[in-house]
Amino acid sequence: MRRLGVNTWVWTSPLTDERLADLAPRVRDWGFDVIELPVEHPGDWDPARAGELRASLGLGATVALVMGDGRELVATDHDTVATTQDYLRHVVDVAATVGADAIGGPAYASVGRCWPMTADERCAVYADLVTNLRPVADHAGEHGVRIGVEPLNRYETSVLNTVEQALEAIEPLPAETCGLMLDAFHMNIEETDLAAAIHAAGPRLVHVQVAGSHRGTPGADHVDWAAFFAALDEVGYDGPVCIESFTGENATIARAASIWRPLAPTQDALATDGLAFLRQF
Repeated sequence: MRRLGVNTWVWTSPLTDERLADLAPRVRDWGFDVIELPVEHPGDWDPARAGELRASLGLGATVALVMGDGRELVATDHDTVATTQDYLRHVVDVAATVGADAIGGPAYASVGRCWPMTADERCAVYADLVTNLRPVADHAGEHGVRIGVEPLNRYETSVLNTVEQALEAIEPLPAETCGLMLDAFHMNIEETDLAAAIHAAGPRLVHVQVAGSHRGTPGADHVDWAAFFAALDEVGYDGPVCIESFTGENATIARAASIWRPLAPTQDALATDGLAFLRQF
């Protein structure tokens, strides 16, 4: 059976030990297989405690890296790269402690940082990414963790928007430690054919996130989910598929994710209705 998960961002940001202790049993009781844990700031929550909790509940885990202001691996200064690498290595360590085998997110530039690039400038940015992500990927390999580099939509980055761009950018990095994370929300904006993009990602596919085309409940939208999941099966993807959406109750994350209206009757309904819909595939 396909493993389905949900990101705690559906309800809260930043995650804390107390909120996780409340959410994790509910996530398990609703029938999810995996809980996705964002690391916004080191120390927000205790990885060892989280690992014990999820294991006691029989939940799997994945870990989301968060590229907030000041986290940059490309077109930036040496000190910023070094602190960003330290953060990403920390996320790898969190994943290993929690018992997750993958981390994912836009591990190249802060979300919202956009600028135009010539072809030569883009090549230089991709070279920066390879050089600066490689030590983190090496660290991940030592801990049995893979990095999923996530393309985002054009309004959130100008670095990697499509699977084609992301594959070109990470091609020199070993597939054993570095691949792609795909998010159906961003794909719906940027890809001409979601199934074809999944096929292109193929063995580089590390992790998958889903949300409705409006970032709400999967199934309450216009995405051809049957074709989406058929493509995942055709490329042999056997990792979890996690619902990622956001609550408008947190002003910071609502602005970052452009959540200006409720996307479901309740956040619980977003998760449980999404789970019920996804179980049919």
